[in-house]
Amino acid sequence: MKCLCIGGAMIDTIAIIDSDRIERMTMTNADKDFLLIEEGRKVEAHEVSTHVGGGAVNAAVAMARQGADVAALIKLGRDQRAETVFNHLMQEGVSTRWVVRDGRAPTGAAVMLSSHDRNAAIFTFRGANTLLEEADLKPEAFAVDLVYISALSNESADAFPEIVRRAKAAKAWVATNPGVRQLASRGGALQELLKSIDVLAINASEAGVMVPALVARVGEGQAKLAFDAGEAPPRLVTRGFSSGTHDMTFASFFLAMRSFGPRFTVVTDGRHGAYVGTPEAVHYCPGLLTKVAGTAGAGDAFNSTFCLQLARGAAPGEALQAAIVNAGSVVGFVDTQSGLLNADELSRKRQQHADALVVRTWVLPA
Repeated sequence: MKCLCIGGAMIDTIAIIDSDRIERMTMTNADKDFLLIEEGRKVEAHEVSTHVGGGAVNAAVAMARQGADVAALIKLGRDQRAETVFNHLMQEGVSTRWVVRDGRAPTGAAVMLSSHDRNAAIFTFRGANTLLEEADLKPEAFAVDLVYISALSNESADAFPEIVRRAKAAKAWVATNPGVRQLASRGGALQELLKSIDVLAINASEAGVMVPALVARVGEGQAKLAFDAGEAPPRLVTRGFSSGTHDMTFASFFLAMRSFGPRFTVVTDGRHGAYVGTPEAVHYCPGLLTKVAGTAGAGDAFNSTFCLQLARGAAPGEALQAAIVNAGSVVGFVDTQSGLLNADELSRKRQQHADALVVRTWVLPA
């Protein structure tokens, strides 16, 4: 399986702060938490470390460890951070043939503050990640089986339509994991291309961002799934999706996505599991109970693993299980890549947790 991963590359600096050194505030009327630091205070860190990350790099490393032939199409500055990313890719067996250097901006970087339940607050400098352009999209780079597009922003997001066109022209599978910024500012361009996308992978919050556009096209809808007697639906199925101004039931959302055209729509809900919608049904796999050291990179691990497994011929439920296992391994580490599993480890852990990874399937209304 030959893969091309397009998108972000970052140098992550991670500070682990003990819970008693930083305050946490939870909103009672919204799903939001805040980490509070005293102004002017020097806060002692348990550890400060530096790692290579970024959506495309995380995905490329995940696929390479599972035995795929992977190349990364990313944009770096002309600085020491770029050398660190470049060397890391080579060490992981990811081809750097399509890596582009650009002196207009430094290589992207992020600072993460990890405390309490380790769901880090992240300060992001996108840098050269925003400068990907059509001239960087060499036609020969798309001679692959799977093109995976991580979140893009600014000028790079403007190149998204051309990326999709070139991938489809090469008859490759196209998978994308757009970020909330891309969905909010360039949602129209994405919607027009959904029929050309094989896998759209988003989280529950990002799905909410899509709701107004879906409502404008198909209406809010009140479609419901049918459950067996005594069956307790997962929380997202009950809650549905909301933008704050528009609401859609869970079933209505997946019916709307079916009309827009992606072959598979993946929605993750953190530790509560993940869903994949097909034209006929929605499949659900619960999350694994695991000790969390950091949540950064879990989404990249999940989405890249799901897309690779699916492109290799796995059934949607099987791909969900593998993706849940790899994401569960990643959150056991503070950085985005230490927990990524190779193919043998992934298979072994999937079998080990088979009883907890029971896939449920609900047929969508006609």
